[in-house]
Amino acid sequence: MLALCREKGLTVNALACVSGVPPTTIYSILDGKSRNPGVVSLKKLCDGLEISLRQFFDCELFDELEQEIQ
Repeated sequence: MLALCREKGLTVNALACVSGVPPTTIYSILDGKSRNPGVVSLKKLCDGLEISLRQFFDCELFDELEQEIQ
């Protein structure tokens, strides 16, 4: 998400303002403290970044995740 912020020229606080997601929530996601952010928060962040959820998840990071339920 930090790379997307840099790409869009946004700080975390600016993203919080445009997305309506508190900066503490964004920092928790970035720090790994919030390991399961809700889809509503992710949608708001994507809206703030002016990307779709599909674009957000279209990343090698998500391709490499193992299936949680086996």
